[in-house]
Parts: sequence; C-alpha cells; structure tokens
Amino acid sequence: MSQIMETLNNIAADPHWQLLAADDPKKPEGEGGGGGPVPGFDPALPAEVNNPVKKILGWTAGLGLAGAVLGGLLGWAFVAVGHNTERAQLAARGKQGILWSLIGAGGIGVTSALVLSFYNISKGGN
Repeated sequence: MSQIMETLNNIAADPHWQLLAADDPKKPEGEGGGGGPVPGFDPALPAEVNNPVKKILGWTAGLGLAGAVLGGLLGWAFVAVGHNTERAQLAARGKQGILWSLIGAGGIGVTSALVLSFYNISKGGN
C-alpha cells in the first residue's frame, strides 16, 4: 500500500505532470486555455424536471416514515395485547416490529437525506 501512495505522491509532485495539466493562455477557453485544463460545466436539470423529482422524493420519504411510525404503533399495540393476554409470541412479535420500525425509519431518513444531498450537489448547490 505504501508503494502505491509513494507513486501517487511522486506523480503529483512531478513538475512535468503539472505542466501537462496547466492551462495555455494563448488558446481560447474550451480548447485548453483560459479557465484551466478542464472546461467549466455546471450540471443542472431543467426546471420542468427539477420540481417533480423533488416532489416525488419528498412524498416517498414522507410515506415511508409514516409507514414506519404506523408499524411502531402497531408493534406497541401487539406488545400491550400480548402481555395483557399472556400471549408471549404476540408480545415478542410486537417487540420485533418496534425494533424493525426504528431501523426502517432510520434507513429511510438516511437514504432520503443522502439522495437529496447528492441531488442538490449535482445541481451546483442550489
């Protein structure tokens, strides 16, 4: 692993490689000059696509979290009924339902946050 890191460090520190990546002020922008070796690009979705995608992502996350909350409430109901009627299996299933509802809600929350943040990053931070 250290040989790979040393090689990458040598490549990054080599002045010849840096000259290859430098921009040429004599060339017009877009042909290797002006703004650097890589032309500027601002990825963005059209407004016709942007709003429906945000709405779909919001509804999906909201419905998923509502389902997780409903599953947790049903789990608590199963625990209460199972303990009061001395049905151990029902109470155990209720406890599992509560646990999986919490895990599902956390997964939905993290996933929706990641998707929305990557979506916003790809739009240029707007």
